[in-house]
Amino acid sequence: MMLALLGDIALPAGQLAIIANIAPQTASSHLSKLVSGRLLVVEQQGRHRYYRLASADVGNALEALLAISARQCDSFAAANAAGNNAPIGTLAFARTCYSHLAGRVAVDIADALLRRKYLKLREPRMYAITESGRAWFEHFGIVIRDSRLKQPRFARRCLDWTERRYHIAGELGTAMLSRFRELKWIAPVRGSRAVRVTVQGQEKLSHILGLRLTNGRAS
Repeated sequence: MMLALLGDIALPAGQLAIIANIAPQTASSHLSKLVSGRLLVVEQQGRHRYYRLASADVGNALEALLAISARQCDSFAAANAAGNNAPIGTLAFARTCYSHLAGRVAVDIADALLRRKYLKLREPRMYAITESGRAWFEHFGIVIRDSRLKQPRFARRCLDWTERRYHIAGELGTAMLSRFRELKWIAPVRGSRAVRVTVQGQEKLSHILGLRLTNGRAS
């Protein structure tokens, strides 16, 4: 049920029960415990109660658990065996991780920003934005104020559970996902956390970061 909420959406208890393939009463019991444990929050709308993840930290914790899950490692081993490529339209290729972009596209974007020295690694598991990087982000439409740069978790390295490499999380990751949506470079895949990169998005990512999407693969 919590994985279903990783797309930063709110769902009613009945739908979550169907997703988890459990009885509504069982779902309600588990949801009550998750709310009590401050992992979920609940909103009342008419007769329905909608549940969502309590915060981005909860989403990050879920992704971290997926990253160390032996079952998930095994399930993606075969898919990544041939050149470690992920088919377009799958969670492994591109998806939302609570409020930021994850998957093969996201880690390739992070790597490209590092290669161009717009970002540099900072411990513990953070990114630092360089002066040229700040200018690049502002040209891209993301204004970065000095006060935000001083926040320790502004640009965080999040271990991608399908790629075993890092993508960009934190406020910077949220701002990037919002900008990609605004520009219509990505679009949702119906009924899934997966997103697809639009034709315009493919062209623009190739132009600004050298990220090429060919034959259903990212390279």
